[in-house]
Amino acid sequence: MGSIFKPKMPSLPPPPPAPDPPSDELTPEEKERIKKEQDAIMRRRRGRKSTILTSPLGIQESKEEQLETLLGKSDDR
Repeated sequence: MGSIFKPKMPSLPPPPPAPDPPSDELTPEEKERIKKEQDAIMRRRRGRKSTILTSPLGIQESKEEQLETLLGKSDDR
């Protein structure tokens, strides 16, 4: 009885053709832009790393480096 009240579905139209895949070749401008971005990332990474003065083991400085103060070397040698 359900088939009497349900109209038949019309067939679907065919799907549109797939778009062409993008080319794998990069233009020289794109290569230069990517190189500049990568260089900037490496500069920032190197800059931040140089400000960290401790290692996972703690402060790594010799006895002489510990004696230096803002006013000069300490006399506690």
